This record gives sequence, structure tokens and C-alpha cells, in this order.
Amino acid sequence: MDIDKIIEERRSWLGWKNIAPLREALKKLPRIDDVEVLLDDTVTIRSDSVTSAQREQIETAARMMIPWRKGPFDLFGIFIDSEWRSFKKYNLLRPYMDLEGKRVADVGCNNGYYMFRMLEFRPHSIMGVDPSPLFRTQFDLINLYVKSRLLRYEMLGIEHMRGFADMFDTVFCLGVLYHRSDPIAALKSLKQCLKRGGELFLDTFMIDGEEPVCLVPESTYSKISNVHFVPTISALENWCKKAGFEGFEVLEIVKTEKEEQRKTEWIAGESLDAFLDPHNSALTVEGYPAPKRVYIKTYRK
Repeated sequence: MDIDKIIEERRSWLGWKNIAPLREALKKLPRIDDVEVLLDDTVTIRSDSVTSAQREQIETAARMMIPWRKGPFDLFGIFIDSEWRSFKKYNLLRPYMDLEGKRVADVGCNNGYYMFRMLEFRPHSIMGVDPSPLFRTQFDLINLYVKSRLLRYEMLGIEHMRGFADMFDTVFCLGVLYHRSDPIAALKSLKQCLKRGGELFLDTFMIDGEEPVCLVPESTYSKISNVHFVPTISALENWCKKAGFEGFEVLEIVKTEKEEQRKTEWIAGESLDAFLDPHNSALTVEGYPAPKRVYIKTYRK
């Protein structure tokens, strides 16, 4: 795999017709040097020197980039109330993180919210991977003012991670695996980019049960068309073993609640409230068990 060639090809996506106006708006934004960055539940960027005209220009650009799935962010008093209150997931995983001096990858990083939060640990570097030029543009907007040289973002997929062989100490893959039609192949790609003994943090939809089996949605799951497999925990553990991981540790099991994922003015379309059975919140609109996630940590052999 010529990963450098793939990276160059993917960067050309930023010139796509529907993304080009966003990139142009981004290019015209004011450069503001005297900023203070707070890496808290809301990633906050503030400055006493920002004018009302500059703030309006920044807000216009940010609204061009709707939908904002991950966050929230506060840009000079502009509160980007993302669909997901992502600090809930981050705070759940934070006690298990030890990232100081490490090379980290966030696979399926969306707009980089978790990457910005992880800067608190003083890692060696963080590479975010997500194929979406929209999410890359949101990341570029935030990092225009955070100005972190520790962060790198490439528009790649999980299948490209084998092109970074033995590179990372820690890899996060949050909310991605159920979108893959071959989850074991995806896990193998993650294993290949880890150093031996490196750790993988993973979360995925799950179903209850002791047997190593999976729910295979007929068409959609919670109105999501590309959910292929929803495993029991024992099935997930078997996938990890087959992919070459060991030391499977269940960290948390959490049901997705409406206070974590909900519709706001910063997204387009529906959110969790519309994905559940209106008469029974324990079921999706399709009649499947409502979304529940398992968070695990495992290691490359």
C-alpha cells in the first residue's frame, strides 16, 4: 500500500464542488494570535481582541459547516451545540487513558473533538483519521485558533491503517466498527498500525446475551443504513482474538440517552429521539434493542 499516494489523492477532495465554498470561507477567516484555549467539556477558544465583525464572520463560516456531530465548541462566544455531547464519552474513557509522550491515533475522529481534549495528556502526537472533507474542514476551523502542531488529520479510512505499520502506542476507534461489513478485517488493520503491546480503545453497539452471536439488521438500525453487525460482548471478544489482540477488558457499558445525543440548531435532520420507538424507548423504530455501547481496551500481541 502506497499510503503517501493515497493521502495526496484524498487531500484533493478538499477541492470538491460542495466543499470548495467552505474552504474559501475558512481561508478568509481572521488570524487571531492572542487566544486562550480551554480543553474542558466545551473546547473553548477566547480572546479579548476579537471584534464583533470578526465574530460574525467566524459564525457564518461555522454555520456553513453544519452538521456538527461532535463537540461542543465555543469559538469566541459562539457556542457550537453539537448533536453529541461528546464530553460524556470522553469523560467516561478519561480515567483509563495514559497518553503522555505517546503516539496516538483516533480512527473515525470526526471533527477532532477527542483529539483536542487529549492534548491535556501531553502526547508525542495525535493523528486523526476520517474520510469526510466536511469534518476535516471543521477540524481546520478549530485548529486555526488552537494552533496545535501535535495534531495531524488525514482523510483516510480504517482500511488504510495498515499503511502505518507499527507506528502507534495507542489507537482509539470509537463508534466505527459497526459500520464495517468485515469487522475482523477492520480490527486487523488497527492491529497492524499498533506497536507490539500497543493498546486499542474501542466502542461499538452491542446486544445483551452470553452466546457469541450478532444482530444483523435487515435494512437499518436506529435509522442508520450502514450498521452491519451488532455483537454480544463475547462475540466482540472473539473478533478481537481472531484479529490478533489479547487482554480483552470491558471498561464500561452504557445505553445511549437523549441527553447525550439530541437535535440542536447546529445539525441538519433527525437525532436519537426520532430513532427510537415512540411508545417504547427500549426499542429502535425498527423494533431492535435500543442502542447500547460497550467500551473495551485490548492489546496487540
